[in-house]
Amino acid sequence: MKVLFIGGTGIISSACSALAVKQGIELFHFNRGKSHRKIEGVITITGDIRNPAEARKILDGYEFDVAVNWISFVPEHVKTDVSLFQGRVSQYIFISSASAYRKPVDKLPITEETPLDNPYWRYSRDKKTCEEYLMRRYRENGFPVTIVRPSHTYDNTLVPTDWGYTVLDRIKRGKKIVVHGDGTSLWVLTHHRDFAVGFNGLLGKKQAVGQTYHITSDELLPWNRIYGLLAREYGREPDMLHVPSEVIARYDERMGASLLGDKAHSVVFDNSKIKALVPEFNPQISYEQGARELVAWYEAHPEYGTVDPMVNNIIERIINDYSR
Repeated sequence: MKVLFIGGTGIISSACSALAVKQGIELFHFNRGKSHRKIEGVITITGDIRNPAEARKILDGYEFDVAVNWISFVPEHVKTDVSLFQGRVSQYIFISSASAYRKPVDKLPITEETPLDNPYWRYSRDKKTCEEYLMRRYRENGFPVTIVRPSHTYDNTLVPTDWGYTVLDRIKRGKKIVVHGDGTSLWVLTHHRDFAVGFNGLLGKKQAVGQTYHITSDELLPWNRIYGLLAREYGREPDMLHVPSEVIARYDERMGASLLGDKAHSVVFDNSKIKALVPEFNPQISYEQGARELVAWYEAHPEYGTVDPMVNNIIERIINDYSR
């Protein structure tokens, strides 16, 4: 099977790439070749998907069974993909987002039939619009789309908070951190190696065309434990200030959209659909293990531990104002 990943070196796609090579898939990456992640066994095609004319000229000399775009975010991106791959591949996979599900959640667990409606986060609404366009093309023109909705997927390089490494640095130094709500809402974190097993099982599957799948862990985690497990790796208890999400949103609009449109709500996912088609998908990596690997990686690679002074300033302002 010949598979094209547009992108392919990101947090989620890098694990899928490594597994695909191990599985004997002939994998091509189409990207600008600037990522620090290098996956052995991948054939890299250098180009810019944001330049459709250039992309078409470069890709015209290749044939693929499956094309996956890991970096489509707005309708213009998927329209380009349809023009590039209509009639040229047997399957096209669009990476959507589980954040597009309706918030607040009306009913748990979340299934693929849960309505898409996120009034808080533009990113999620754009993903929904992309999905609707692609499914119309499937119904009207037979465009062979499969839609995949990852939830919060991480690797050793991604601290699972929108404020990123800056929060991990504060935990390491014993400084106070801001946690939304009371820290007891339930969340799902999926390790990228677990995600790859489910995702790669969809490649080339005719039954998956015209279908939508979310792929997540089954482990449920309160946010207090998410931060607590990171702190435990430094031999600490986290010093947490619990602040309503609406208050945080007033200080940081971007963080507020992510909280109110996603992370502030408890989520439970029903993964029976992906497991029925890909029975080998059975997440094995607990967040306890993932947090241990993450902290060890940053300790071994201090050059990647960049503190954002603007984020630090926002956190300090919230702590000073809300403590009073």
